[in-house]
Amino acid sequence: MGKVLYLMVSGMLVASLAICMWVFPSPGNQKWNNEELVDVPRLNFRPLPDDKKSTLIWLQLSNKTSPVKWTENLMSFLDNYYVPKKIANVSENIYACSYYNYPPEGRFCDVDIRAWGPCIRENYFDYHRGSPCVFLKMNMRNGWVPEYYNDPNDLPEHMPEELKNHIRFNVTRSERDNIWISCEGENPEDVEFLGPVQYHPSIQGFPGYYFPYKKTAGYLSPLIAVHFRRPRSGVVINIECKAWAKNIKHNREDGSGLVHFELLID
Repeated sequence: MGKVLYLMVSGMLVASLAICMWVFPSPGNQKWNNEELVDVPRLNFRPLPDDKKSTLIWLQLSNKTSPVKWTENLMSFLDNYYVPKKIANVSENIYACSYYNYPPEGRFCDVDIRAWGPCIRENYFDYHRGSPCVFLKMNMRNGWVPEYYNDPNDLPEHMPEELKNHIRFNVTRSERDNIWISCEGENPEDVEFLGPVQYHPSIQGFPGYYFPYKKTAGYLSPLIAVHFRRPRSGVVINIECKAWAKNIKHNREDGSGLVHFELLID
């Protein structure tokens, strides 16, 4: 009886993953490199599964090599962020930006890894604790300029209430020029299973001083680390993250403005 039940549960899990892969664009079709620009802004996530057709981050805490694999995956991707001077002849182009200090022509903003909170390599991105960090990045066309939701009294009706309150009460007027980010469970059960989510940097968005994107040698795209602190184990959690600006449309069919992935911890 136990073996039959195990086979039934396994079959349901496989079917669920197959449906998710059919409905949502796979990361293998998403443009990731800065050289591969797109017509509409898109979100991407890291780490990516080994299977390029999959969007499942499967963290097996019972298998000691699983957290190591995901951690090394992220370490490889983030290498240039930790040591940007590894990229030839770019150190003179890096500029310390702020909301009051935009980069001059021909230079680009530094990405401050200290803003990633616990989502750093010294902390193994918290995979060993079953509280994984997932990094988000945007792909943009050259010269694209966001139109910000920077008026707390003029926010879209379908924006999550938690994000609306963040913009209204946690962000100063000078810090409101951002492409905001939200990550939620897609279904009621996913919302329940997802648990608390924290964003790093805490502004919960891509700061406006990184835009417009200009193809400058050595440019590193800004990143947001999304920390899933206590996701429910033993279940597949469907997650959708969205980028929010007035000229970003959310479309599941072509993947514009959002990204879908699943999280499974067992």
